Amino acid sequence: MRKIAALLLALTLLFGTSAPAGAVSTSASSAVLMDVGSGRVLFEEDMHTPRPIASITKLMTALVAVEETSDLSQVITVEPEWLEGVEGSSLYLKAGDQLTLETLLYGLLLQSGNDAAQVIACWIGEDLEGFAQLMNEKARELGMTNTHFTNPSGLNQEEHYSSAYDMALLACACLENPTVANICATQNISLEGRTFVNHNKLLWLEEDCVGMKTGYTEASGRTLVSAATRGAQTLVCVTLNDPDDWDDHQALLHYGFDTYPVTQLCGEGTTVGQAAVAGSVQPTVSLVAQGDCWYPLAEGEQLDMQLDVYSPLTAPIPAGTQVGTARWILDGEVVAEMPVETGTGVEDGRWKPNALVRWWMGLWGKSWETTVPGMGLI
Repeated sequence: MRKIAALLLALTLLFGTSAPAGAVSTSASSAVLMDVGSGRVLFEEDMHTPRPIASITKLMTALVAVEETSDLSQVITVEPEWLEGVEGSSLYLKAGDQLTLETLLYGLLLQSGNDAAQVIACWIGEDLEGFAQLMNEKARELGMTNTHFTNPSGLNQEEHYSSAYDMALLACACLENPTVANICATQNISLEGRTFVNHNKLLWLEEDCVGMKTGYTEASGRTLVSAATRGAQTLVCVTLNDPDDWDDHQALLHYGFDTYPVTQLCGEGTTVGQAAVAGSVQPTVSLVAQGDCWYPLAEGEQLDMQLDVYSPLTAPIPAGTQVGTARWILDGEVVAEMPVETGTGVEDGRWKPNALVRWWMGLWGKSWETTVPGMGLI
């Protein structure tokens, strides 16, 4: 399913399908509401402009850390140089403290500890510059084209910025990582004698919320990334420089679920069409989807389906053979696609002589492949 979701997201990024905003508005300088499964943008305000992002940076810090080091039980001893220049929100770490990576990650994402960010960064990347390079490499991999990181905490630096759209891409990647997603969704936890309470009030205000991250500096204003799941649909919301972010996120999430509910386009193994087959008494073969496919649609929107089949199809064809792709089109743009395969096997319909007949035909220099049933052998 992850590969399928990534494929659908890539298609949406390529063609840039988005719905016009109008039913809602925000107080943010930049905002975006995105359907995670398809990558469709359901609402946006100046979503591509680079801006300071404050502590929502820590989503990238956590994602890089977990992808670089899978064993969260490793104990990290805090070196004094790792705490140099730390300011703002803190876990009050001291040189010589020993904590597991798991504890530091919870302190990073729930309490927004800037000292935890630097300790994680220096432990993994050897120094802040080395870790920033890993962050930027991951940003490029995710297609975050209006983003550049210089530190793991989000403290103000001129070359440290991102856009609302790019942060939505990052949020989708974090939700795909079970460890990061689970930490972001935790309301409170006690680890190694420390108790962390999540700063994200939406976990208490919004029953569908599955977490993400808050941020604030004077330069960035209030920044917020949130995610919510209702049934088969998950939405991500990002606002930058938004003084009314709690209310705006609730309004946007409700708008997305109510206005653009997901519609199932196909299910794994369901028939989506037929294709002609040559060389068989069976003239066609059913085509079935190789996976589930969903897409958010507003009332009145309709998708057209196009079947692209490798041609010509010639028997024999085993059941389960991939033979093409189903594509769904909205307003002339491909918004989703799914590989299709044969639902049943197709037998070769040509006459096949038995071994004795083949031997007899061979005596007369005849080839059975080119001999029509009933044709004389001499």
